[in-house]
Amino acid sequence: MTENLNVFAVRTLTQKEYFAPGHRSCQGCAEALAVRLVAKALGRNVIIANATGCMEIVSSPFPYTSWKVPWFHVAFENTAAVASGIESALKVLMRKGRIPYKKIVTLAMGGDGGTADIGLQALSGALERGHNFIYICTDNEAYMNTGIQRSSSTPFGASTTTSPVGKVQMGQMTWKKNMPAIAAAHNIPYVATACPSYPIDLVQKVKKAANIEGPAYVHILSVCPTGWRSAPELSIKLGRLAVETGVFPLYEVERGQYRLSIDFPKLKPIKEYTKLQGRFRHLTDEMIEEIEKRIHKEYEQLRVKAGKGV
Repeated sequence: MTENLNVFAVRTLTQKEYFAPGHRSCQGCAEALAVRLVAKALGRNVIIANATGCMEIVSSPFPYTSWKVPWFHVAFENTAAVASGIESALKVLMRKGRIPYKKIVTLAMGGDGGTADIGLQALSGALERGHNFIYICTDNEAYMNTGIQRSSSTPFGASTTTSPVGKVQMGQMTWKKNMPAIAAAHNIPYVATACPSYPIDLVQKVKKAANIEGPAYVHILSVCPTGWRSAPELSIKLGRLAVETGVFPLYEVERGQYRLSIDFPKLKPIKEYTKLQGRFRHLTDEMIEEIEKRIHKEYEQLRVKAGKGV
């Protein structure tokens, strides 16, 4: 199943670029594509707090920058806290007449390490307080910027430099942390998952997040050829396979109501996804079967929440 890329939907995308080319991302970096689409969706009236990570490194080596909007490099652990301050300051400045009233989006952005691990406490606090901002996690499933170390978002069985394959263990031995579910548990107005392999879906969800009053969380799967040990030209295909196998379902949670963006009553075999990635090349048939069983179980649970299952 492919995304319905109708002519009207494509034409709604602005021709303007707010994340300029010429940055230093790796070949096939899906995170760079995701950020470009996010920037297009939000336009000029946005202020970004960006955690340390791949995008911060590749987009802003002094004295250069790819950003055509106000952008701050902040620490791993305080991205959501900085965004909280920006959002609060804008409210005060508008109330006091220092700046005119207008829609200015506050965006916090971090990778999976800066979101699910180091920055989780600040993120939870910002969501609980109800700040009017968007938090976007660009999830490439490890600390790729610092040398491909495991994070709590690294999938079960994946080989990284800190979850190596050997006699003691066979890669990552814990299951991927479900950050969208954690965000939804804060009872915020909007949570969504997205992938740049489905660009119109991604853009529409970011625009919806921008127009909702209160905190919004968007979790974007970002294929990393370097860390996943996959061919750069397969990044879009891998993103689609992640969705089609149930590894990364696309859905929304709007005011507690779940909705599947794309539903697959029959999922593709997970081997179609894992066989294209060197980080999974050691997996035995038994491990693949175990992973597939868990994915199918979680996908059915999601379908039930969305009113699709039994």
